[in-house]
Amino acid sequence: MKNYQALFFDVDNTILDFTKTEQEALPRLFQQHGLPIDEEAMTAYRTINKRLWSSFEKGEIDRDTVVQSRFREFSALYGRETNGAELDAAYRELLGKGTHMIVGAAEVLEELSKQYPLYIVTNGVSETQYRRLKATGLLPYFQAVFVSEDTGFQKPMAEFFDYVFDRVPDVSPSRSLIIGDSLAADIQGGHKAGMNTCWFNPGRLPNHLAIAPDYEITALEELKQLLAI
Repeated sequence: MKNYQALFFDVDNTILDFTKTEQEALPRLFQQHGLPIDEEAMTAYRTINKRLWSSFEKGEIDRDTVVQSRFREFSALYGRETNGAELDAAYRELLGKGTHMIVGAAEVLEELSKQYPLYIVTNGVSETQYRRLKATGLLPYFQAVFVSEDTGFQKPMAEFFDYVFDRVPDVSPSRSLIIGDSLAADIQGGHKAGMNTCWFNPGRLPNHLAIAPDYEITALEELKQLLAI
């Protein structure tokens, strides 16, 4: 095990349970705007959302296109015209109230923060991510938070990681570890940046990428053993 200078954490479905938060926020949002809330509708929305975020990660579209188009496209499936920006603002308000954490996140981060500088590297909307990190009490464990909206680039783009390491000059990519649930954004992006990578894979999903993570864990608690703490 390397003597790492710093650890870099993704947020959604790595330390904060975005899936559970979304499961609460979406039905409320759709009900408020007269849209269907059955499972078929939720699946349709998630399919649209996943496709758009994938295009964002590839640099094909910007964040504003993602967050506005997803609600317009979803509403159009039901013959409705909606203001994507307004729905997104309402959705962000609901998401910002989500305080669900991944099991063990608080305990593990508290322990790791005594041994390593910790940093956040996340794609998303800055205000929402900060609100959730503050609400859960996790924010104080981190030295800095890097959100794609603020950097102007997104994981896995090389420019995102260049932006990060330009602002933590005492940390070398080769002596840092990124922990995240996304093979494309976190593992592939981190690998190309010269970082060691740890795939958080609680669902034991298959790896369909050509690049393998340096480590794979199914629970955050495993980080303590991996890092010999």
